[in-house]
Amino acid sequence: MINIKDYFESNRQAVNQYLEGLLKNIEKYPNELHDSMRYSLMAGGKRLRPILVIASAEAVGGTRENVLPFAAAIEMIHTYTLIHDDLPAIDDDELRRGKPTCHKTFGEATAILAGDALLTYAFEVMSNLSLMPDSSTDNVIKALNEVAKRVGVSGTIGGQMADILCEGVKGTIPMLEFIHTHKTGEMILASVLAGGILSGATDEELAALSTYAKNIGLAFQIVDDILDVEGESKVMGKNRGRDAVNDKLTYPSLMGLAESRHIASHLIDQGIKALAGFGDGGEILKDTAEYIIARSF
Repeated sequence: MINIKDYFESNRQAVNQYLEGLLKNIEKYPNELHDSMRYSLMAGGKRLRPILVIASAEAVGGTRENVLPFAAAIEMIHTYTLIHDDLPAIDDDELRRGKPTCHKTFGEATAILAGDALLTYAFEVMSNLSLMPDSSTDNVIKALNEVAKRVGVSGTIGGQMADILCEGVKGTIPMLEFIHTHKTGEMILASVLAGGILSGATDEELAALSTYAKNIGLAFQIVDDILDVEGESKVMGKNRGRDAVNDKLTYPSLMGLAESRHIASHLIDQGIKALAGFGDGGEILKDTAEYIIARSF
């Protein structure tokens, strides 16, 4: 039986090592751009999304080595969203992953370009067929299209826009679900599906992985909402209470902490149920879901 902490740590190290290699391959000039990309990308973090790429690949018989390029690329995309979310025009945050945010360290213009560069480089990596020799060209293109769709206007970016539009507005549950499922959930869904597609998952397996990912993706953001109310800033690596300062629409603000915890727990249970057909292959995905509901950062 695999220890989930050991599994996470082993894969965090593998992802970080791969990211280091990718950073070495890019032009160092202008230095400010390279330094700002590295600053945010290698600042730590859970690496949950790349680990989900790997875990879903392994659940259907794939290997970590073959999906590492996509895992690393999705972490670059995730980091770009954090850099841009932290900007003064959006959430105006000063702390991320225990360090001053990118724009606080390098200036707003450089932070914007660092985010743009990470996003663009991610697609350069994912479209390099030679990096995924065990995946067919069709599956690489399919996975690439899935990621693009999930993090774009119909996914993460659409969710970010809705989040901004709903600040200070008396919200509804459908509005809240749209924000959370798009801003956070779609990238988690992209991570899980990409690993499965690259590893030759069947349509039935992809449907089950999709159900799993949609449930844990929403639960993940609900837990984030809860931690923003009662988490410890030092543990989270970011300031607590920012949602209230920005008058964000969140589950605790709309439904209270107790009901938010209940909903998150139910979503995790539903996600785990979707893994029934994977047998032992789905154990890491199950453990990851349980980690989401129990996490403190």
